[in-house]
Amino acid sequence: MSTRWHGLEPGDVLDNDELRKIFKCSPQGGMRRSKETNSLVIVSNHVKSLYDDRWIDDVLHYTGMGKRDDQSYTFMQNKTLAESNQNGVEVYLFEVFKLREYVYRGRVELAHNPYQEQQADEKGNMRNVWVFPVKLKDEGFVYEPSKTLIYEALVVREKKAKRMTDQNLRMRAETASKKVARKQVVTTTFERDIYVAEYVKRCAKGVCQLCDHRAPFENKQGEPYLETHHIVWLARGGDDSVDNTVALCPNCHRKMHILDSPDDISKLISAAKGRNTK
Repeated sequence: MSTRWHGLEPGDVLDNDELRKIFKCSPQGGMRRSKETNSLVIVSNHVKSLYDDRWIDDVLHYTGMGKRDDQSYTFMQNKTLAESNQNGVEVYLFEVFKLREYVYRGRVELAHNPYQEQQADEKGNMRNVWVFPVKLKDEGFVYEPSKTLIYEALVVREKKAKRMTDQNLRMRAETASKKVARKQVVTTTFERDIYVAEYVKRCAKGVCQLCDHRAPFENKQGEPYLETHHIVWLARGGDDSVDNTVALCPNCHRKMHILDSPDDISKLISAAKGRNTK
């Protein structure tokens, strides 16, 4: 089956004006309905978006419409997407890894029933959102963004996390999804939550939570260099959460991945608990 729709192939990059002209839809928003083309364009912005969209294997867990207060399942395009497997509306997915560049991924359909979770709204208040698990619909060539493209988007989001206040960062970290985003390439790679990582490093104040020594050097921004480590490894089913994450110097981080001794694990569990009760 061909993957070409509206003259597009997966991996094609459009600007906002081209996207609007092709689909006859609004030039803004993450969910853009067009009755003229009987389509719904959904945009997962990995650079600038308020929402915590994430891939888990071949399913994108996409956050619905509504920037403030609890989201409604029946609100505008949330309803359209929720009923898209029955209402005849074609859903097209674009991802943004660089500002103003929309990468076409293909047509998608609901993979599972939508569900609710907590995310922050535009004012930083926690609220209930609707998450729509969608998967690519067409067989054939599947575009995968390069590691460089994903890394560049991650750098932008990390800078955003560093600018957050301690209170907002802690809130975002403690309400993170826990189930880490992952993609199957040749091997499984995990995309850790940037808010959890930044919060844990900030709480450590430049001191390794295993050896209790200062970070061995500073990065190019003059910050103590520590690495985040999951006490129960993600590959073993551990959560990407503040309760399961610590900040270690590179030497201790490598030690944990080689030895992973019970005594060291016990110390790290105590360190995480002590931090989270402050």
